[in-house]
Amino acid sequence: MNEKIRCSWAGDTPIYVDYHDNEWGRPVHDDIKLFEMLILEGMQAGLAWITILNKRDAFREAFDGFDPYKVALYNDAKILELMANEKIIRNRRKINAAVANAKAFLKVIEEYGSFDKFIWGYVDYTPITGHREKHDDLPANTPLSDKISRDLKKMGFSFVGSTIIYSFMQATGIVNDHITECFAYKEILTG
Repeated sequence: MNEKIRCSWAGDTPIYVDYHDNEWGRPVHDDIKLFEMLILEGMQAGLAWITILNKRDAFREAFDGFDPYKVALYNDAKILELMANEKIIRNRRKINAAVANAKAFLKVIEEYGSFDKFIWGYVDYTPITGHREKHDDLPANTPLSDKISRDLKKMGFSFVGSTIIYSFMQATGIVNDHITECFAYKEILTG
């Protein structure tokens, strides 16, 4: 039997394996998906990613499919409704940040035409290839994630620290940080 070689963090939990195999590190250019990942990465701060994956469908339902146009209109009543939703992360600061980030996200779309165009402009629309040989080689942040984090904060985003932004970059394929022997690393390179 010919088992696929994966990044060690994928483990053998089906939801993690699926996320690793089909999403993480694969370039995302859809604004709704980019907004979803930005919000989920912020929600994950201080928690394990598996917690977010397990609650992802509930998040999608609670946050109107991560439509930034809808999330930007959330009022106090909607925030209280989200705070009462036991299926999601009920952290007021993170929920407030999601609403603020939706508003900032829409300003970026207004200025650049799309969030995709804005965020991928940092890498000239070409993913950075990490060339990591083992999981321990992965950085928590980089000078580029530091810059993007600073720029986003200036634009009114929150829960976008450099480590969160680097995770976002990895998740959305701006960076291919699969280890070099991982099957997904090779698939992404040959695109």
